[in-house]
Amino acid sequence: MRILLTADPIGGVWNYALELCTALRPLHAVIALATLGRPLTRAQRCQLAPLDHVTVFESAFRLEWMPQPWDDLARAGDWLLDIERRFCPDVIHLNHLVHADLPWRAPVVTVGHSCVLSWWNAVRGTPIDGEWSNYRERVTASLQAASRVIAPTQAMLSCLESNYGPFRATAVIHNARNGRIFAPRRKERLVLCAGRLWDEAKNVAALVAAAPHIDGDVVLAGEETGPHGNQVETFDLQLLGQVSTATLVSWYGRAAIYALPARYEPFGLTALEAAWSGCALVLGDIASLREVWGPAACYVSPDDSRGLCEILNGLLHDDSLRNRMAARAMAQARQFTPANMAARYRDTYRQLQCDSCCSITP
Repeated sequence: MRILLTADPIGGVWNYALELCTALRPLHAVIALATLGRPLTRAQRCQLAPLDHVTVFESAFRLEWMPQPWDDLARAGDWLLDIERRFCPDVIHLNHLVHADLPWRAPVVTVGHSCVLSWWNAVRGTPIDGEWSNYRERVTASLQAASRVIAPTQAMLSCLESNYGPFRATAVIHNARNGRIFAPRRKERLVLCAGRLWDEAKNVAALVAAAPHIDGDVVLAGEETGPHGNQVETFDLQLLGQVSTATLVSWYGRAAIYALPARYEPFGLTALEAAWSGCALVLGDIASLREVWGPAACYVSPDDSRGLCEILNGLLHDDSLRNRMAARAMAQARQFTPANMAARYRDTYRQLQCDSCCSITP
Protein backbone atom coordinates (compact mmCIF):
# COMPACT_ATOMS: atom_id res chain seq x y z
CA MET A 1 0.00 0.00 0.00
CA ARG A 2 1.26 3.47 -0.92
CA ILE A 3 0.44 6.32 1.48
CA LEU A 4 0.98 10.07 1.19
CA LEU A 5 1.28 11.21 4.80
CA THR A 6 1.64 14.82 5.97
CA ALA A 7 3.23 15.92 9.24
CA ASP A 8 4.78 18.91 10.92
CA PRO A 9 7.99 18.90 12.97
CA ILE A 10 6.72 21.30 15.66
CA GLY A 11 4.82 19.29 18.27
CA GLY A 12 3.49 15.87 19.13
CA VAL A 13 2.39 15.20 15.56
CA TRP A 14 6.03 14.58 14.69
CA ASN A 15 6.42 11.68 17.14
CA TYR A 16 2.99 10.38 16.13
CA ALA A 17 4.04 10.35 12.46
CA LEU A 18 7.35 8.63 13.24
CA GLU A 19 5.61 5.93 15.26
CA LEU A 20 3.02 5.37 12.53
CA CYS A 21 5.60 5.23 9.73
CA THR A 22 7.72 2.75 11.71
CA ALA A 23 4.78 0.54 12.66
CA LEU A 24 3.42 0.46 9.10
CA ARG A 25 6.68 -0.92 7.75
CA PRO A 26 5.95 -4.59 8.67
CA LEU A 27 2.54 -4.11 7.02
CA HIS A 28 4.31 -3.47 3.68
CA ALA A 29 3.49 0.23 3.44
CA VAL A 30 5.46 2.58 1.20
CA ILE A 31 5.17 6.14 2.44
CA ALA A 32 5.72 9.62 1.04
CA LEU A 33 6.13 11.86 4.09
CA ALA A 34 5.40 15.52 3.28
CA THR A 35 6.41 17.92 6.06
CA LEU A 36 5.07 21.44 6.53
CA GLY A 37 5.36 24.18 9.14
CA ARG A 38 9.13 24.65 9.33
CA PRO A 39 12.29 22.88 8.15
CA LEU A 40 13.28 19.61 9.77
CA THR A 41 16.07 19.70 12.29
CA ARG A 42 19.20 17.63 11.88
CA ALA A 43 17.99 15.34 14.68
CA GLN A 44 14.66 14.80 12.92
CA ARG A 45 16.39 13.89 9.68
CA CYS A 46 18.45 11.38 11.63
CA GLN A 47 15.26 9.87 13.04
CA LEU A 48 14.00 9.31 9.49
CA ALA A 49 17.23 7.84 8.16
CA PRO A 50 16.53 4.18 9.13
CA LEU A 51 13.08 4.25 7.52
CA ASP A 52 13.96 3.09 4.01
CA HIS A 53 10.27 2.68 3.10
CA VAL A 54 9.74 6.43 3.64
CA THR A 55 10.54 9.11 1.04
CA VAL A 56 10.67 12.58 2.55
CA PHE A 57 9.34 15.70 0.84
CA GLU A 58 10.29 18.69 2.98
CA SER A 59 8.78 22.17 3.01
CA ALA A 60 8.34 25.10 5.38
CA PHE A 61 4.85 26.18 4.25
CA ARG A 62 2.87 27.72 7.08
CA LEU A 63 0.15 25.67 8.73
CA GLU A 64 -3.43 26.86 9.04
CA TRP A 65 -3.05 27.98 12.67
CA MET A 66 -0.01 30.15 11.98
CA PRO A 67 -0.13 33.89 11.22
CA GLN A 68 -1.31 34.80 7.69
CA PRO A 69 -0.99 31.26 6.28
CA TRP A 70 -3.33 31.35 3.28
CA ASP A 71 -0.90 32.14 0.47
CA ASP A 72 1.46 29.50 1.83
CA LEU A 73 -1.35 26.98 2.08
CA ALA A 74 -2.34 27.59 -1.54
CA ARG A 75 1.24 26.89 -2.62
CA ALA A 76 1.34 23.88 -0.31
CA GLY A 77 -1.78 22.53 -1.99
CA ASP A 78 -0.14 22.66 -5.41
CA TRP A 79 2.98 21.05 -3.97
CA LEU A 80 1.00 18.20 -2.38
CA LEU A 81 -0.94 17.53 -5.58
CA ASP A 82 2.34 17.34 -7.47
CA ILE A 83 3.64 14.79 -4.97
CA GLU A 84 0.46 12.75 -5.49
CA ARG A 85 0.94 12.81 -9.27
CA ARG A 86 4.53 11.57 -8.92
CA PHE A 87 4.05 9.11 -6.04
CA CYS A 88 0.61 7.68 -7.01
CA PRO A 89 -0.56 6.85 -3.47
CA ASP A 90 -3.51 4.61 -2.66
CA VAL A 91 -4.53 6.87 0.25
CA ILE A 92 -3.90 10.46 1.31
CA HIS A 93 -3.43 10.82 5.09
CA LEU A 94 -3.47 14.46 6.22
CA ASN A 95 -2.37 15.44 9.72
CA HIS A 96 -3.43 19.06 9.32
CA LEU A 97 -6.95 20.43 8.92
CA VAL A 98 -6.95 21.85 5.41
CA HIS A 99 -6.33 20.44 1.90
CA ALA A 100 -8.79 17.52 2.05
CA ASP A 101 -10.93 19.46 -0.44
CA LEU A 102 -8.21 19.50 -3.11
CA PRO A 103 -8.90 17.53 -6.33
CA TRP A 104 -7.21 14.39 -5.07
CA ARG A 105 -7.30 11.17 -7.06
CA ALA A 106 -7.05 8.96 -3.95
CA PRO A 107 -9.39 8.88 -0.93
CA VAL A 108 -8.46 11.23 1.92
CA VAL A 109 -8.15 10.62 5.66
CA THR A 110 -7.84 13.72 7.85
CA VAL A 111 -6.72 13.33 11.46
CA GLY A 112 -7.75 16.17 13.76
CA HIS A 113 -5.03 16.27 16.42
CA SER A 114 -6.26 19.67 17.66
CA CYS A 115 -7.96 22.81 16.34
CA VAL A 116 -7.96 26.52 17.06
CA LEU A 117 -11.68 26.78 17.87
CA SER A 118 -11.68 24.04 20.51
CA TRP A 119 -8.34 25.31 21.85
CA TRP A 120 -9.77 28.81 22.17
CA ASN A 121 -12.90 27.63 23.93
CA ALA A 122 -10.93 25.55 26.44
CA VAL A 123 -8.15 28.07 27.08
CA ARG A 124 -9.81 31.46 26.70
CA GLY A 125 -13.47 30.62 27.30
CA THR A 126 -14.59 33.60 25.21
CA PRO A 127 -15.98 33.98 21.67
CA ILE A 128 -13.16 33.57 19.18
CA ASP A 129 -11.85 36.65 17.38
CA GLY A 130 -13.38 37.48 14.00
CA GLU A 131 -9.98 37.14 12.36
CA TRP A 132 -10.43 33.37 12.64
CA SER A 133 -13.57 33.30 10.44
CA ASN A 134 -11.50 32.37 7.38
CA TYR A 135 -9.89 29.56 9.38
CA ARG A 136 -13.32 28.23 10.35
CA GLU A 137 -14.56 28.30 6.76
CA ARG A 138 -11.47 26.65 5.31
CA VAL A 139 -11.29 23.92 7.95
CA THR A 140 -15.02 23.21 7.67
CA ALA A 141 -14.81 22.84 3.88
CA SER A 142 -11.79 20.56 4.16
CA LEU A 143 -13.11 18.26 6.88
CA GLN A 144 -16.49 17.89 5.21
CA ALA A 145 -14.71 16.84 2.00
CA ALA A 146 -12.60 14.16 3.70
CA SER A 147 -13.46 10.52 3.12
CA ARG A 148 -12.85 9.85 6.82
CA VAL A 149 -12.25 12.20 9.78
CA ILE A 150 -10.27 10.63 12.61
CA ALA A 151 -9.40 11.93 16.07
CA PRO A 152 -7.20 10.48 18.83
CA THR A 153 -10.02 10.60 21.41
CA GLN A 154 -13.80 10.74 21.36
CA ALA A 155 -13.55 14.06 23.22
CA MET A 156 -11.55 15.58 20.35
CA LEU A 157 -13.83 14.07 17.72
CA SER A 158 -16.84 15.61 19.47
CA CYS A 159 -15.13 19.02 19.35
CA LEU A 160 -14.50 18.66 15.63
CA GLU A 161 -18.08 17.59 14.94
CA SER A 162 -19.44 20.46 17.03
CA ASN A 163 -17.32 23.11 15.31
CA TYR A 164 -17.11 21.87 11.71
CA GLY A 165 -19.48 18.91 11.17
CA PRO A 166 -21.27 16.92 10.00
CA PHE A 167 -18.75 14.63 8.30
CA ARG A 168 -19.05 11.74 5.86
CA ALA A 169 -17.59 9.18 8.27
CA THR A 170 -15.58 9.30 11.49
CA ALA A 171 -13.44 7.11 13.73
CA VAL A 172 -11.39 7.33 16.92
CA ILE A 173 -7.87 5.87 16.69
CA HIS A 174 -5.73 6.40 19.76
CA ASN A 175 -2.20 7.72 19.40
CA ALA A 176 0.70 5.55 20.50
CA ARG A 177 4.31 5.53 21.62
CA ASN A 178 6.89 2.77 21.55
CA GLY A 179 7.40 1.88 25.21
CA ARG A 180 10.67 0.08 24.58
CA ILE A 181 12.64 3.32 24.39
CA PHE A 182 11.45 4.40 27.86
CA ALA A 183 12.42 2.84 31.17
CA PRO A 184 12.07 3.68 34.88
CA ARG A 185 15.27 4.50 36.68
CA ARG A 186 15.94 5.22 40.31
CA LYS A 187 13.22 7.73 41.06
CA GLU A 188 14.06 11.11 42.56
CA ARG A 189 11.87 13.64 44.38
CA LEU A 190 11.32 15.35 41.08
CA VAL A 191 8.27 16.61 39.15
CA LEU A 192 8.67 16.85 35.38
CA CYS A 193 6.64 18.61 32.70
CA ALA A 194 7.56 18.46 29.00
CA GLY A 195 6.29 19.73 25.67
CA ARG A 196 5.39 23.08 24.13
CA LEU A 197 5.78 25.17 27.27
CA TRP A 198 4.63 28.30 25.41
CA ASP A 199 1.23 26.77 24.66
CA GLU A 200 -1.31 28.15 27.15
CA ALA A 201 -3.29 24.93 26.76
CA LYS A 202 -0.57 23.03 28.63
CA ASN A 203 -1.14 25.37 31.60
CA VAL A 204 2.50 25.33 32.66
CA ALA A 205 1.78 28.58 34.51
CA ALA A 206 -0.15 26.59 37.14
CA LEU A 207 2.87 24.39 37.79
CA VAL A 208 5.16 27.43 37.92
CA ALA A 209 2.88 29.06 40.50
CA ALA A 210 2.77 25.90 42.62
CA ALA A 211 6.50 25.17 42.41
CA PRO A 212 7.66 27.21 45.45
CA HIS A 213 5.32 25.15 47.64
CA ILE A 214 6.23 21.72 46.25
CA ASP A 215 8.52 19.55 48.37
CA GLY A 216 10.72 18.52 45.47
CA ASP A 217 12.37 19.80 42.33
CA VAL A 218 10.23 20.95 39.39
CA VAL A 219 11.85 20.58 35.96
CA LEU A 220 10.48 21.85 32.64
CA ALA A 221 11.57 20.53 29.24
CA GLY A 222 10.55 22.09 25.93
CA GLU A 223 10.35 25.29 23.94
CA GLU A 224 9.59 28.50 25.84
CA THR A 225 8.71 30.64 22.80
CA GLY A 226 6.04 29.79 20.22
CA PRO A 227 5.55 30.74 16.54
CA HIS A 228 3.48 33.78 17.54
CA GLY A 229 6.20 35.05 19.89
CA ASN A 230 4.20 33.95 22.94
CA GLN A 231 6.34 32.91 25.87
CA VAL A 232 5.86 31.25 29.25
CA GLU A 233 7.34 32.76 32.41
CA THR A 234 9.36 30.09 34.20
CA PHE A 235 11.07 32.28 36.84
CA ASP A 236 13.72 30.31 38.75
CA LEU A 237 12.62 26.81 37.81
CA GLN A 238 15.05 24.40 36.21
CA LEU A 239 14.47 24.76 32.48
CA LEU A 240 16.05 22.25 30.13
CA GLY A 241 14.93 23.85 26.86
CA GLN A 242 14.30 21.68 23.83
CA VAL A 243 16.30 18.51 24.44
CA SER A 244 17.08 15.37 22.49
CA THR A 245 14.89 12.30 22.83
CA ALA A 246 17.67 10.52 24.72
CA THR A 247 17.98 13.34 27.23
CA LEU A 248 14.23 13.53 27.75
CA VAL A 249 14.06 9.75 28.22
CA SER A 250 16.64 10.09 30.99
CA TRP A 251 14.62 12.79 32.76
CA TYR A 252 11.42 10.79 32.47
CA GLY A 253 13.23 7.86 34.04
CA ARG A 254 14.39 9.97 37.00
CA ALA A 255 11.11 11.81 37.64
CA ALA A 256 8.80 10.43 40.29
CA ILE A 257 5.83 12.40 38.92
CA TYR A 258 4.81 13.78 35.57
CA ALA A 259 2.55 16.83 35.86
CA LEU A 260 0.40 18.17 33.03
CA PRO A 261 -2.38 20.36 34.48
CA ALA A 262 -3.69 20.99 30.97
CA ARG A 263 -6.73 23.02 30.02
CA TYR A 264 -6.75 21.42 26.58
CA GLU A 265 -4.99 18.25 25.47
CA PRO A 266 -6.63 16.14 22.74
CA PHE A 267 -4.55 13.07 23.64
CA GLY A 268 -1.27 13.80 25.45
CA LEU A 269 1.73 11.90 24.09
CA THR A 270 4.05 13.26 26.78
CA ALA A 271 1.86 11.73 29.50
CA LEU A 272 2.09 8.40 27.65
CA GLU A 273 5.89 8.70 27.49
CA ALA A 274 5.97 9.44 31.22
CA ALA A 275 3.73 6.46 32.00
CA TRP A 276 6.06 4.14 30.07
CA SER A 277 8.87 5.62 32.21
CA GLY A 278 7.28 4.68 35.53
CA CYS A 279 6.02 8.14 36.50
CA ALA A 280 2.85 8.74 38.48
CA LEU A 281 0.60 11.06 36.46
CA VAL A 282 -1.02 14.26 37.70
CA LEU A 283 -3.19 15.65 34.91
CA GLY A 284 -5.68 18.39 34.21
CA ASP A 285 -9.24 17.27 34.92
CA ILE A 286 -10.52 17.44 31.35
CA ALA A 287 -12.60 14.97 29.34
CA SER A 288 -9.89 13.82 26.92
CA LEU A 289 -7.33 12.98 29.61
CA ARG A 290 -9.92 11.14 31.71
CA GLU A 291 -10.92 9.22 28.57
CA VAL A 292 -7.34 8.09 27.99
CA TRP A 293 -6.20 7.46 31.56
CA GLY A 294 -9.32 6.73 33.64
CA PRO A 295 -8.33 5.70 37.19
CA ALA A 296 -4.65 5.41 36.21
CA ALA A 297 -3.95 9.11 36.94
CA CYS A 298 -4.64 11.78 39.54
CA TYR A 299 -6.63 14.78 38.30
CA VAL A 300 -6.80 18.41 39.29
CA SER A 301 -8.83 21.33 38.00
CA PRO A 302 -6.62 23.53 35.80
CA ASP A 303 -7.63 26.53 37.94
CA ASP A 304 -6.84 24.89 41.29
CA SER A 305 -3.19 25.67 42.00
CA ARG A 306 -3.61 24.81 45.69
CA GLY A 307 -5.10 21.44 44.76
CA LEU A 308 -2.23 20.81 42.35
CA CYS A 309 0.27 21.50 45.10
CA GLU A 310 -1.54 19.21 47.56
CA ILE A 311 -1.72 16.32 45.12
CA LEU A 312 1.95 16.62 44.13
CA ASN A 313 3.14 16.84 47.73
CA GLY A 314 0.89 13.95 48.73
CA LEU A 315 2.43 11.72 46.08
CA LEU A 316 5.97 12.88 46.83
CA HIS A 317 5.56 11.94 50.51
CA ASP A 318 3.63 8.69 50.03
CA ASP A 319 5.88 6.24 48.24
CA SER A 320 3.32 3.44 48.34
CA LEU A 321 0.56 5.51 46.74
CA ARG A 322 2.92 6.97 44.16
CA ASN A 323 4.19 3.53 43.19
CA ARG A 324 0.63 2.22 42.85
CA MET A 325 -0.33 5.13 40.61
CA ALA A 326 2.81 4.67 38.51
CA ALA A 327 2.00 0.96 38.07
CA ARG A 328 -1.56 1.81 37.02
CA ALA A 329 -0.29 4.33 34.50
CA MET A 330 2.15 1.84 32.99
CA ALA A 331 -0.56 -0.81 32.73
CA GLN A 332 -2.82 1.67 30.95
CA ALA A 333 0.01 2.70 28.61
CA ARG A 334 0.14 -0.86 27.25
CA GLN A 335 -3.14 -0.22 25.46
CA PHE A 336 -1.53 2.44 23.27
CA THR A 337 1.03 0.56 21.19
CA PRO A 338 2.21 1.52 17.70
CA ALA A 339 1.25 -1.94 16.40
CA ASN A 340 -2.36 -1.46 17.52
CA MET A 341 -2.45 2.06 16.04
CA ALA A 342 -0.97 0.96 12.71
CA ALA A 343 -3.40 -1.96 12.41
CA ARG A 344 -6.35 0.39 12.89
CA TYR A 345 -5.03 2.77 10.23
CA ARG A 346 -4.29 -0.09 7.83
CA ASP A 347 -7.88 -1.31 8.20
CA THR A 348 -9.13 2.24 7.57
CA TYR A 349 -6.98 2.62 4.46
CA ARG A 350 -8.18 -0.70 3.08
CA GLN A 351 -11.81 0.18 3.69
CA LEU A 352 -11.38 3.50 1.89
CA GLN A 353 -9.68 1.74 -1.03
CA CYS A 354 -12.57 -0.70 -1.19
CA ASP A 355 -15.13 2.10 -1.04
CA SER A 356 -13.27 4.00 -3.75
CA CYS A 357 -13.18 0.97 -6.06
CA CYS A 358 -16.88 0.30 -5.50
CA SER A 359 -17.76 3.91 -6.29
CA ILE A 360 -16.14 3.72 -9.76
CA THR A 361 -17.34 0.22 -10.68
CA PRO A 362 -19.92 0.43 -13.53
